Amino acid sequence: MTVATAADRLPSRVRFTQPKAARVRAGWEFEQTFKQGRRTATPLLALHWHDDDVSPRLGLAVSRKVDRRAVGRNRIKRALREQFRHLRPQLPKGRYVVVARPAAAACSGSVLRDTLTSVLLRAGALPAPAAAVTMPGAFPPPRTSPNPLGA
Repeated sequence: MTVATAADRLPSRVRFTQPKAARVRAGWEFEQTFKQGRRTATPLLALHWHDDDVSPRLGLAVSRKVDRRAVGRNRIKRALREQFRHLRPQLPKGRYVVVARPAAAACSGSVLRDTLTSVLLRAGALPAPAAAVTMPGAFPPPRTSPNPLGA
């Protein structure tokens, strides 16, 4: 008689991880991106973006200056990775290195995700969202006046 574990009861484990090809991992890639890439920053995050001929890849730099505890640093990285995973199909080719700043430790995951999206928009990596039209047209429709010919 065998005992079923929790893993045996699940049909198949769904993995939401990025492939290795979607990560910036080598030190020289980080250095090249910092030296040659475009930089856009907010009080929470700095984005370094370097164009190359490879699909979009993410590199993260979250130091102990941001949060002394590994749990806090990993929480920041998880939120940023998740948002990048959702935005990756819309991004142009290149390396994206995100550097977290100390203020990011006090923010929730949703704020970090929104900030990453806004930084990518500011950098020109994401297309600008279409403007939602909520106001009626600038000119009112013409009034119908009685026909002067009497018809």
